[in-house]
Amino acid sequence: MPARRAAFVGPGPVEIRFEVNGAPRTVHVPPDRSLLDTLRETLGLTGAKKVCNEGTCGACTVLVDGRPVYSCLTLAVGCEGRSVETVEGLGRDGELHPVQRAFIEHDALQCGFCTPGQVMSLVALLRENARPSEEDVRRAVTGNLCRCGAYSNIVAAGLAASRREAS
Repeated sequence: MPARRAAFVGPGPVEIRFEVNGAPRTVHVPPDRSLLDTLRETLGLTGAKKVCNEGTCGACTVLVDGRPVYSCLTLAVGCEGRSVETVEGLGRDGELHPVQRAFIEHDALQCGFCTPGQVMSLVALLRENARPSEEDVRRAVTGNLCRCGAYSNIVAAGLAASRREAS
């Protein structure tokens, strides 16, 4: 009878303290858990979409310390002590964020699967550059794929949101 091998059991869950949408959070997750899975499965924030899970589509884009990142490629442990913002955290007092409103007004979504990532990329841009050019907007969403082809409307929404934010 062959000898039995012990299964490798990796390290147990680790505690992570970080801020999510302005609120302090503490989670216990395996050290190899992605930020995306932590947001969706542990915290119930399903706005960031799990599509490619390899950093090629941008549907999972969130802001970490104000910068857009693919949450499927970001380890949750790497967010210890940092600030994470998801699409759920954009609206205030029942009002949509100007980028969200612009997406609706300019019909910049069709199936909607890429929309949270597109929105978060544009929010990051507008926080750094209140008056972006069309090229700036296109560059900001270049890592966000839209399978429905709503790109021209997405760009129009980004420019409209910048005008709204600047007013």
